[in-house]
Amino acid sequence: MPDVLLASYEGLVSRWRGLSAPSREAHVDSFVLNYAYNSGKIENDAITYHDTHEVFENGRIIAFTGDVRTLFEIQNLKTSWEWARPLAVPGLQLTENLVLKAHELLTYGTYDEQRWGSGERPGSFKLGDYVVGAKAVGADAADVPELMRDLLDDVNSYLSASCHALTVAAYFHASLVDIHPFADGNGRVARLLMNMVFLAMGHPPVVIREQDRMAYYGALDAFHDDGDLTPFKQFLMTECLLTWDGSV
Repeated sequence: MPDVLLASYEGLVSRWRGLSAPSREAHVDSFVLNYAYNSGKIENDAITYHDTHEVFENGRIIAFTGDVRTLFEIQNLKTSWEWARPLAVPGLQLTENLVLKAHELLTYGTYDEQRWGSGERPGSFKLGDYVVGAKAVGADAADVPELMRDLLDDVNSYLSASCHALTVAAYFHASLVDIHPFADGNGRVARLLMNMVFLAMGHPPVVIREQDRMAYYGALDAFHDDGDLTPFKQFLMTECLLTWDGSV
């Protein structure tokens, strides 16, 4: 891991922890819109910064003419953050119910007819297996509950110790995406819960920028193909430094 990148990231974390609680909260408040826009845009190119701003700041979009699913996705990003933020504090424990609730909030009203017709529902683990591009992704549906329980037990043991936040958050995100426990919304759930882990462990949250999606996917592929978490940790450090560029 490059020494300069690690030193810069550790310096940012140190400054973050040195802020007063009200100052940290103000920074988190300023982060949310950028986080939500980018997290949504990665999955749905029809999402715009303007529309996201209107929903977050005014609670509505005047004269919206796009696909109603896009509107639901933007509103869900707002609703899910408002639910998550009070929980993202020291002592956080990731439970199956919490993960399923995050998914329900993020995918409410967004499942297409095919998924809905096959019995898939927001807030539930997938019933079938899914293909992205030319290959199947994720674990078999029958294995998902046990794999998720094992992952949550593993991550919670480190959350309780309150150390190695970058590794814990990166591992949780990459593993959840690798399992692919849901019929849709896996990336949005992973990004939300990862930032809950960062905040609970005293680290600044991260915007994964939509223009960096190919590097994002590549770092996740390295974990999937070789079990190597280092590229994803490096990617998150870089994105975190870009997120807070001189503001902390």
